[in-house]
Amino acid sequence: MSKIRVAIHGASGKMGQTVIAALSCEPDIDIVGAVDIKSPSGTCCLPDGRTVPMAPDASIIFASCKPEVIVDFSTANAILPLARSAFEHGVRLVSGTTGISPDSLSEIDMMAKEHHSSAIIASNFAIGALVMIHLARIAARYFDYADITEQHHQFKLDAPSGTALSTAKAMAAERGRPFLNPEQKGGLQESRGLKFEGINIHSARMPGIVARQEVLFGADGQTLSIKHDAISRECYMPGIKLAVREVSKQTGLVFGLETLLGL
Repeated sequence: MSKIRVAIHGASGKMGQTVIAALSCEPDIDIVGAVDIKSPSGTCCLPDGRTVPMAPDASIIFASCKPEVIVDFSTANAILPLARSAFEHGVRLVSGTTGISPDSLSEIDMMAKEHHSSAIIASNFAIGALVMIHLARIAARYFDYADITEQHHQFKLDAPSGTALSTAKAMAAERGRPFLNPEQKGGLQESRGLKFEGINIHSARMPGIVARQEVLFGADGQTLSIKHDAISRECYMPGIKLAVREVSKQTGLVFGLETLLGL
């Protein structure tokens, strides 16, 4: 059985290292190269003792290592140049980078189709988080009031998180109209958080947290809470493995794993 040839973009980061450790254990996946803008050209050590080429420029790895898929955990500013280079070299993209603008997502979709290629980009690869969004979408039909509270480690660049925004968008789309938001009579408006379709989204950034999100619905005499905790970065690995195996079966951009999971 031929293995899927994979390169890792953002290989020196915490997520990149976790992805390398997880994919190295898969019998049908072969890590063949690594990319990190902060690292000089050289080699990257894998858990099994092998070394693979590493470079600060993805195009070098694309040309020399011939990966079929690039797994990306970097920054929103880097995603368009990476996608463009990947598709030009016949490489498909799997990315967990968040904060990507709608215009950039549209451009990635267009480029992928032009090159008869594909990309899977997800704001969250944790299966539990995707089930949380699915359940929040269902609950949105039955409640008029909702808030989202999300907490992440202090190094997360964007706020609110991509998962929180994806949750709010799914809830608003299912409801078909904005949620109700009580008028605030006093105090600071900013204390209510970012407002999206009547949903207040609150963000916290601090050490000791990987990722946590709670969706709170309210009605007369009752509340409903749907919460997901990411205890460690390993929770994202099953979703990433699924995306690596499925991306070659897609065309254009697939945003989120919901379709792949049947949610």
